[in-house]
Amino acid sequence: MAPIPRLRDYNGPALLSYGFRPFFLFGSLYAGAAILAWLPVFHGELELASVFAPRDWHIHEMLYGYLAAVITGFLLTAVPNWTGRMPLQGRPLLILVLVWATGRFAVTLSSWIGWGPAAIIDNAFLVLVAAAIGREIVKGRNWRNLKVLIALAILVAGNLIFHVEAHVFGGADYGIRFGIASVMMLIMLIGGRIVPSFTRNWLARENPGRLPAAFGAFDIASMTGAGLALLAWIAFPDRPVTGAALIAAGLLQAVRLARWAGERTWRDRLVLILHVGYAFVPLGFVLLGLAALGVLPAAAGIHAWTGGAMGIMTLAVMSRASLGHTGRALVASVATQGLYLLLIAAALARVCAAIHPDWSGALLHVAGGAWAGAFAGFALLYWKVFIGPKVSSGR
Repeated sequence: MAPIPRLRDYNGPALLSYGFRPFFLFGSLYAGAAILAWLPVFHGELELASVFAPRDWHIHEMLYGYLAAVITGFLLTAVPNWTGRMPLQGRPLLILVLVWATGRFAVTLSSWIGWGPAAIIDNAFLVLVAAAIGREIVKGRNWRNLKVLIALAILVAGNLIFHVEAHVFGGADYGIRFGIASVMMLIMLIGGRIVPSFTRNWLARENPGRLPAAFGAFDIASMTGAGLALLAWIAFPDRPVTGAALIAAGLLQAVRLARWAGERTWRDRLVLILHVGYAFVPLGFVLLGLAALGVLPAAAGIHAWTGGAMGIMTLAVMSRASLGHTGRALVASVATQGLYLLLIAAALARVCAAIHPDWSGALLHVAGGAWAGAFAGFALLYWKVFIGPKVSSGR
């Protein structure tokens, strides 16, 4: 890995000095606000000015609103480390933030401005992000990370499919599955890099013994199996063969996670939460496999992925990166651990709401409140980290 680059001479606001700062802050605020808006929409108490059906708006804004912001913040911070080049700062970073925010308004108010302009504005953000990341990878000759650019291109395609399908057919079923599958592949790709890496670093220093297995043929096989299962789910979500493929992929991902020695990290909550978040990856595969076989509703598996894997993994990465890249100690405070517990509760409540319809009313409010509390709490707890200077202490 290339050494962390020095920052350019920069005299602007600290918020725009590194990509993770604005996108983690505003992304987490949006994650909480969008769910608080979604609950009254779901119950018919609030009507949005969006051309999307209410369910589609909710899913789209979690995938291409919140998650797109966090993925961007992560990549704008990680890519300079991979390439040894300077990070995006100042005005170019502000432009990206404004384009992202404009996309949120465009999608939510799309019945006023039209679906076409809204789709163009919304897609412009990920296109600009892909262009910025691609430029850095090419300039830095960091060819091994071109796969990240491919993943971003798939996200762009997924967002476009989402908009077109929703406009033509009134709902974005294929677009939803394509978008979720794209993000899950990105989580398995990046998670497969950072979870064992951070685990190995901590264990080697604090708890010598069994270390995570090195990346090898098993990881390639498990990722291949997951990719094929996701393709089958996108095209044929209710076929028995799809169910079998999803369950097999889930079992392979469970074994992959077990090979990373997560049970030995319980003393470091910043590492442990990565394993907890990744555990929802195989859980979602198995639940969706059972749904394809007619045993459970598909919403259980979808929310294991979206509320569990995506939500917990992103909060874990945001908290760790925010501390590390501002010179603070890599230690999860009691308050941060409380945010982790809130989000775990939100994910489990939402999965249970899908499995037990009779309890869904109460469980949906628990899930929504806990989710909003976790992300609003993160923004409140870390806002000084995002707007303040880097400190000299920490490790």
